[in-house]
Amino acid sequence: MKSNMRFLELDNDLVPIRAASMLTVTSAILFLGTVLAYPYPDPDPVSKTTSQHSIHALSITTTLGEVKGTLLTTRLGKTIHAYQGLRYAKAPIKELRFKPPVPAEKWDNIFNATVDGAACPQPNVDHTSEDCLFLNVYTTKIPKANDNPKRPVLVYFHQGEFHSSSGRSLDIGPQYLLDHEIVLVTPNYRLGALGFLSTGDKEATGNYGLKDQVQALKWVKENIAAFGGDPDSVTIAGYCAGAASVGLHLVSPLSKDLFHKAIVMSGSVYGNWPLKSNQLDLAKKQAKLVGCTDETSTGIVKCLREKSADEIANSLAGLKEFGKEPIIHWSPVIEPNLDQSTFLTDSPVELVLKGKMKKVPILVGITADEFGGRAFDLISNETLLNDLDREFEKYAPIAFIYERGTEKSKSISKSLKSFYFDGKTIDKTALPALAQLFSDALVGFNVNRFVEVMSQENDKVFYYNFNYKGRYSSFYLPDSNNTSPYGASHLDDLIYLFHLPKFPLFKETDPEASIVEKMTKMWSNFVIYGMPIKEPCEMLDNVKWDAYKAGTQFYMDIGNKLLLSEKLFDKRYERWRKLYPLNENETPSTG
Repeated sequence: MKSNMRFLELDNDLVPIRAASMLTVTSAILFLGTVLAYPYPDPDPVSKTTSQHSIHALSITTTLGEVKGTLLTTRLGKTIHAYQGLRYAKAPIKELRFKPPVPAEKWDNIFNATVDGAACPQPNVDHTSEDCLFLNVYTTKIPKANDNPKRPVLVYFHQGEFHSSSGRSLDIGPQYLLDHEIVLVTPNYRLGALGFLSTGDKEATGNYGLKDQVQALKWVKENIAAFGGDPDSVTIAGYCAGAASVGLHLVSPLSKDLFHKAIVMSGSVYGNWPLKSNQLDLAKKQAKLVGCTDETSTGIVKCLREKSADEIANSLAGLKEFGKEPIIHWSPVIEPNLDQSTFLTDSPVELVLKGKMKKVPILVGITADEFGGRAFDLISNETLLNDLDREFEKYAPIAFIYERGTEKSKSISKSLKSFYFDGKTIDKTALPALAQLFSDALVGFNVNRFVEVMSQENDKVFYYNFNYKGRYSSFYLPDSNNTSPYGASHLDDLIYLFHLPKFPLFKETDPEASIVEKMTKMWSNFVIYGMPIKEPCEMLDNVKWDAYKAGTQFYMDIGNKLLLSEKLFDKRYERWRKLYPLNENETPSTG
């Protein structure tokens, strides 16, 4: 045996099972600064009625060994062959902690892929495991002798600000997208300090979570044909942190031969987000939180390797600096170029401008009001609100994620305060302006800059603004059942692409059925054809979706109807463009 996995008897076959993966866990997901806790299993029983482990999908032989899955059902009643908790890399424990992933080894018996693998360690979630490098595969057609459907593949990297969520079926359900003829893959990747610790030298180069994603893509290339997928038609997609990851795969030398299209949803590091060459100061702070006293790179890494994964993950709250801010702590870095495992060698914008990016069709966009809900956290705390008003130069870079403590930072703060608040006091009446600033700073401008730079050499960039406001939202007003007074919030578009645990499984008779059909049709079209609308049709309101160009700046407004529009939030984003000019010889303008 090459594997250290345990086995159990199932239908007279011996199958390996991950100890942590069968436990019921409690998941706490961060939505717009409000923690919404919900238990596994999913509170909606509808989607689980056909996922009993006594009902098995066909066994499949991969390059690593044979696997046995289970059966699920799509929204419209198709049978899904689900293979869950498939190991794509060795457990990143002990000496493999803070190291690039090591490919999984072969096994001899039948692998039990009827249950999810454990989620990676994250704050306030029970029964996770550091042994978490698993992925799920969902397909509705298994290859037969001389008949492989070779369907296009969608690999989805989950959201969660690089510190939470997972690719488990209970976090990212396949019931909507699998009504279309694609194969879906949802990997876990390491999170928080365990996934992104960086000291700027050989002790901890960082980006381990991104390298996990690369290893998952290698697994897909080698194995997806066995599940009816086409390894030569792979689309990578992500939301929030997952979207930022996709934007980096587009410029990483490690990823260039592993995918063919990209979907970037509500996340990017191409704008004001200050990517660093290391996070040594944060590493020192992290080490101190768990009782490590040696502040050298060697000492920090040695001590953190001796701490439990849960202790490290649960210390995240100690990294907060201003209420619940910043939203992002551990994140990707520009690595020291020490060996062939380097994921990111320069700023992504610089790499694109130098032509060092993978030129593929891109579907990219945001929701209309994104992280506006985070403004409620400040509005409801008079002390924080007063601090922001009086010391904007100090606290704004923390809350809105841009460089700190420099003359440029002071100029940016002054310009943003003038533009969004027009010289007025930042108090409770400033809620709409504060919400716009959160939305633009955390997502909107970063995504807009990504679109701007990618479209310079790519005529297949399709830009959208999700503006549909339904009965459900990822953000609710505090202590109420009312959604926010704004439009679509961060994650609201994802509700109609995946079955998320907070929401019901929408039926054909629900008012949400139409938007589910539109979203899954456009996204699956893109996965299959490289364009979200191949040709105008009644389901998609007979519109044509033109690609983004510098002159017209087309985007699709996705509301109750689809509407091709121009120059999304142009006045707001123009202020940011002046603060962050693309031409390095151009002086930033604060006016």
